[in-house]
Amino acid sequence: MLKTDLKKVNKLLIKRFGVPERNSQLPDPLSMLLGTILSQNTNDKNSFRAYKNLINRFPDWKMILSVKIPEIEKEIRVAGLGNQKARAIKRVVTYLSRSRGEVNLDYLREKENGEIINELTSLDGVGLKTASCVLLFSLERNICPVDTHVHRTLNRVGLVKTSTPDKTFTAINLNLPDGTGHQIHTNLIKLGRTYCKPQKPACKKCPLVKICKYELKTDIEANPTGNDFLLLDQI
Repeated sequence: MLKTDLKKVNKLLIKRFGVPERNSQLPDPLSMLLGTILSQNTNDKNSFRAYKNLINRFPDWKMILSVKIPEIEKEIRVAGLGNQKARAIKRVVTYLSRSRGEVNLDYLREKENGEIINELTSLDGVGLKTASCVLLFSLERNICPVDTHVHRTLNRVGLVKTSTPDKTFTAINLNLPDGTGHQIHTNLIKLGRTYCKPQKPACKKCPLVKICKYELKTDIEANPTGNDFLLLDQI
């Protein structure tokens, strides 16, 4: 039943937003992991600026091994939580160097989804959403990462009744129709930014209004803000 509902939601979202474009050249898994760490608790434009600063300063991720935390923090400050994210980045690079003798995650390509998630989430600063973004945006697996927008919209519409994004992730990815992960993830973010906002959702012309079970629907119309930049297809 949930798989059927997800197919219907995907169809309605594509009708409104179109099929989202993917990066023409998928990034390597480590670059995606570091970029996703930078995206935590900030907007995509600031995250992208921080990522560009970081890769311009350290064009080879091995260079991070020889610098101290403040040097990393200086480059990524625009993304917020600079010290915390710098430490997470340093830990990831150091872990790879010590455990594998090389600084990349290319070996993940041969692993199953569950193995990859378990390995990545064992690293401090890497949660389920961050690990699943590596699967989707770098390894092109049929996975739908769940951020606050995806969690909120799916619960409001009534497809799931879950208390946390991680529980939403488990529920929908057990029932995800083939080949829809990127479409559903990206278009639900667009829905959450444009229509299904945390406060005062714009329900009047929402593409999902006819199937939505949210009891506090409004007559507000969406006011496009141009906030359609999505970081993880730009890395």
